[in-house]
Amino acid sequence: MLGGVSVLLANCAGTTSKSRGFSPSKYGVSASARVVEPGQPVPKGGGTYRVGRPYVIAGRTYVPSDRPHRSEGVASWYGDDFHGRLTANGEVYDMHAISAAHPTMPMPSYARVTNLKSGRSLIVRVNDRGPYHHDRVIDLSSKAAELLQFRGHGISRVRVEYVGPAPLEGSDDRRLLATVTDGRPAPAPSQVRIAAAKPFVPEVQERVSVRRTSTITEVEEEKFNPRDIRAILDRPYGTGVSAGRGLY
Repeated sequence: MLGGVSVLLANCAGTTSKSRGFSPSKYGVSASARVVEPGQPVPKGGGTYRVGRPYVIAGRTYVPSDRPHRSEGVASWYGDDFHGRLTANGEVYDMHAISAAHPTMPMPSYARVTNLKSGRSLIVRVNDRGPYHHDRVIDLSSKAAELLQFRGHGISRVRVEYVGPAPLEGSDDRRLLATVTDGRPAPAPSQVRIAAAKPFVPEVQERVSVRRTSTITEVEEEKFNPRDIRAILDRPYGTGVSAGRGLY
C-alpha cells in the first residue's frame, strides 16, 4: 500500500466479508488509483521488488524485512472495494487472484498461510502492504480467503510464514492453487528458493523519498532497477536449508 513516491494504498485497515472501505481520516492515507475497471482483465506482475524503510501508521512503527518471519494472529480479506487498484509494489490488485497484503514482508514474495481452525494451508503472493488493524497479521484476497475456508466468516486465526521471493512477471495462480493442503503445511511452489538467514535483496539501487502525512511516514522507500532482477533470483540464499523444505 506504500507504493511509488506517494503514500497510496490498494488496501489499508483490512476488511471483512462485506469488503467495507477504510477511513482515510483515521489512517492519514488515500486509496490508490483504480487502473482497471470492474469486469476488465487484470494484468499480472509488472511491479518492482521492494522491502522498504521503517514507517509509521497511526502511531505504530512497522519495520519491513527480508529475514525469516513467522507469526500467528487474525487474518482478514479485502475484495471489490480495492479490485483494480495499484498495490504497494506497483502491481494491480485482483480479488480473484491468490494474493495478500502484509505490513513488513518483501514484495513480491511468497507466504504460507495456515488456517489454525481447519488446518487448511496455502501459499499466497504478497504484493501489498497492510493490514493496520491492531489484531490483524495479514489481509488476503477474496480468492485466498475462500481457499482457506473463512471467506464467509470474514476473519480467522492463522499462522503466517515467509517462504521466499516471488517472480516479478506473469501469473502464479495455477502454481499457488496446487499448494493447497489439509492437515500439513503447504509446500513451496516449484522453482522457489526457500528463505534462509541471508537476505535475498541486494544493496539498494535507488532510493526515493515519499511525502509525509499526519499519521503515516514512509522513510526512503526502496526501489530496485529491473535490470538487476535476474541477478537477485540467481544469487544463493544461504545454507542450512534442504531443497523443498523451509525453516519451520
